[in-house]
Amino acid sequence: MDSSNVVYVSNDPDIKLFNEGHASKKTVVLTFDDGPGRVLPEILDILKKENVPAVFFWQSRLLYPQRPWKRVIEEGHQIGTHSSKHSNYVNLSPNEQVQDLSSSKTKIESIIGQEVKLFRPPFGQYNEHTIAAAKQLGLSTIMWRISAMDWKLKEQPEQIIANVIENLEEGAIILLHELTQTVEALPALIAEIRNKGYEFSLL
Repeated sequence: MDSSNVVYVSNDPDIKLFNEGHASKKTVVLTFDDGPGRVLPEILDILKKENVPAVFFWQSRLLYPQRPWKRVIEEGHQIGTHSSKHSNYVNLSPNEQVQDLSSSKTKIESIIGQEVKLFRPPFGQYNEHTIAAAKQLGLSTIMWRISAMDWKLKEQPEQIIANVIENLEEGAIILLHELTQTVEALPALIAEIRNKGYEFSLL
């Protein structure tokens, strides 16, 4: 796997690739995009069993009151927006970006009853208008340092693990998705991260 796709590099001060360090321990952040989907309960079961917190970036069009959002909050995870329907914001006008982001934030908040403070741009694509829209709405724009490339590795859960483990560093935000292959890889991924001396934190 080409490491240039796995490790994200940016000097943009308006986006976040790392979490602030903890003086006494090494930590990383697990994030899951593109839910809430059908494998969410399985992901939550694994996280609960392993006592691992995570951050979920959801498309508001997929969030129905029946989805297990309450469990996500009760079990100590964070919920951010991943837009309304995963449009590439670079292709939207400044006003369209504000409208889409505001709509997604409002819908998620109306269902979960908590303020949404985190935003991940769809496809990891953004421009100055995206950043401005997020700031206008009180959102922090969260990217990632390590992509597991899990959406490309349906038949290779072991490579999902390798992509992360070979690139671990203090505070790294890790990009995962709510996918079947990610569920398959997750228990071993958590174990390997811990074997490297890291703990898990939220944003």
